Amino acid sequence: MESNNQVMPPLMQQLHKIPSDDLDEDGIDFEPYQSFLSVEATQNWFQAWTGNQNADASSFLIFGQDGTGGYAVFWLIRDGKDLLEQPIVFFGSEGELGVIAQNFSDYLWLLAGGCGPYEAAAYSRDEEAAGTEFLNFATQHATTPQKEPSEIIARADAEFPDFEENIRAMCR
Repeated sequence: MESNNQVMPPLMQQLHKIPSDDLDEDGIDFEPYQSFLSVEATQNWFQAWTGNQNADASSFLIFGQDGTGGYAVFWLIRDGKDLLEQPIVFFGSEGELGVIAQNFSDYLWLLAGGCGPYEAAAYSRDEEAAGTEFLNFATQHATTPQKEPSEIIARADAEFPDFEENIRAMCR
């Protein structure tokens, strides 16, 4: 997999070292990448996902996928803000779509709550707690208070209520 010019932050690299089988046994289907998908691959994917050759993927950084090929993505919408302060969205292979966390810190609590990117976009419900490694990681590194997955998803959706509508408007 080609990488992007953007360097994956060290904190994400640490998170992505937690064994993915810890995710799978708790019902989270997610494969984190060690580097971002390349700009070209992201652009090609987004145009295929929308069916629109004019769709612009320059505001997206893909950092992992679920078993069906859906992508977890940073949405670079906050001008002048650090990457880890950007919202996280999910694009599913079957059309699932949504803003799932307002920032990386809330994303950590989402994982600690047993909810992965796909589950957040497809079900938006609270899950059983994930493995202790994810809870320990979130406890050590999150800069936001611990919240239930449903609250994290609701807050993200409330901050960006037009995300899904705007993306679907690009689809042909």
